[in-house]
Amino acid sequence: MSETEPLWRSNPLDALDGDTLHEECGVFGAIGAGEAAPLVALGLHALQHRGQEAGGIVVHDPERGFNFARRFGYVRDTFTSQDVMDTLPGDVGIGHVRYATSGSKGGTAIREVQPFFGEFAMGGAAVAHNGNIVNAEALRKDLIGRGSIFQSSSDSECIIHLMARSMGPNIPERMKDALRRVEGAFSIVAMTRTKLIGCRDPLGVRPLVLGRIGETGYALASETCALDIIGAEFLREVEPGEMVVITKEGALISHRPFEQRRPRFCIFEHVYFSRPDSILGGRSVYETREAIGRELAKEAPVEADLVCPVPDSGTPAAIGYSLESGIPYAMGIIRNQYVGRTFIEPTEQIRNMGVRLKLNVNRALIRGKRVVLVDDSVVRGTTSRKIKEMILDAGAAAVHFRIASPPTAWPCFYGVDTPQREKLLAATMSEEEMRRHLGVDSLRFISLDGLYRAVGEAKGRNPDAPQYCDACFSGEYPVSPSDQIARGFRVAAE
Repeated sequence: MSETEPLWRSNPLDALDGDTLHEECGVFGAIGAGEAAPLVALGLHALQHRGQEAGGIVVHDPERGFNFARRFGYVRDTFTSQDVMDTLPGDVGIGHVRYATSGSKGGTAIREVQPFFGEFAMGGAAVAHNGNIVNAEALRKDLIGRGSIFQSSSDSECIIHLMARSMGPNIPERMKDALRRVEGAFSIVAMTRTKLIGCRDPLGVRPLVLGRIGETGYALASETCALDIIGAEFLREVEPGEMVVITKEGALISHRPFEQRRPRFCIFEHVYFSRPDSILGGRSVYETREAIGRELAKEAPVEADLVCPVPDSGTPAAIGYSLESGIPYAMGIIRNQYVGRTFIEPTEQIRNMGVRLKLNVNRALIRGKRVVLVDDSVVRGTTSRKIKEMILDAGAAAVHFRIASPPTAWPCFYGVDTPQREKLLAATMSEEEMRRHLGVDSLRFISLDGLYRAVGEAKGRNPDAPQYCDACFSGEYPVSPSDQIARGFRVAAE
């Protein structure tokens, strides 16, 4: 197995992103549709919003075996040259884009970048994982005690080691054995020399979809937007607790390796993580976010002159708020689309500019107006305060924040890069205290019931059997975060 040399792309603006929740990663796989690497690279490009730190691609060619490329930086900068594609021949391949969460201790090392590869008695296999394993520390300790040697700090590497210790007769069976020992959230694409495999955890916390390429080709992806970019037909979602095994000849076999449980899909995928042009649970993400804005306008009306989104994540909800309230919509804040990872060195002066490097106020629209700012969430509050200051500096008469999610008061342990609980503004302050802290005229969040209504649950949230994973809002974790509890974390029920 050969590896191309990594290119380090520093991100001097990472310090400006600490007030945003980041999805950990996106996964993509293709088989039976000709050269896989270009398709995987395009799919990862469409999933770039799910992970911008690094990416990796693994392919298999009958003559040259397994080959992979792993790079820091954006897909467009690292996987678009013909020189790279020439090192990745083969008609089956998988890929991964990432942010660092559990593996952040070694996050700047190329060995942390997925997919991970293992050579087994029946041949090699590569695995790419979206989610987080909440018992990874216990598993790692046990595996190291039994002689396993880890190459990374990523929780995902546990899967490869568990597969190596399985006595299953083939790769899919070994993966089933491994995943039965894993707790947490996992949407996985994997590959052998001749097969593409996709699997979701029994709760279906993270997304995974299946598409068809031509007559015999298939693709697996975190979101439908990645199927669109390669012209694949969206067939269906891989169901919670399902494993699909696809051959080069186009055969697709569905397995049910886990005990059936009531699904708990991540509701924040609807609010922020997924691209607005994707489909989740049969619903347009864009239409859902517009519905969130409408619901927010019903719950938290205000007299104002303009509704403005905090771009880009707040845009659909702001449109919905405007349509429901009758207050005109306007692009009062403009995003600089060309601030990237290879920007100038971050001097102290540049750091102090904060969000002004990425956002600028449209002064001609804002001056003298009472402005409703619609954003997807408030995490630590630092960005919200800076945006408020920019709006007031531009001459706004009043600033009203409307947030398209309930207060984020609990960290996520299922694959989202979340600050520690004490750093979450809503964990230590009431809504009124947050309003005073941010220095705005009013601050309202959509209610949890309102969010559920917006995503299609007409009766709101069922408190006895919640339909989604909403732990970041409620503190009710559908899978006990055992590693965190062992370190002293106290969940809401305690």
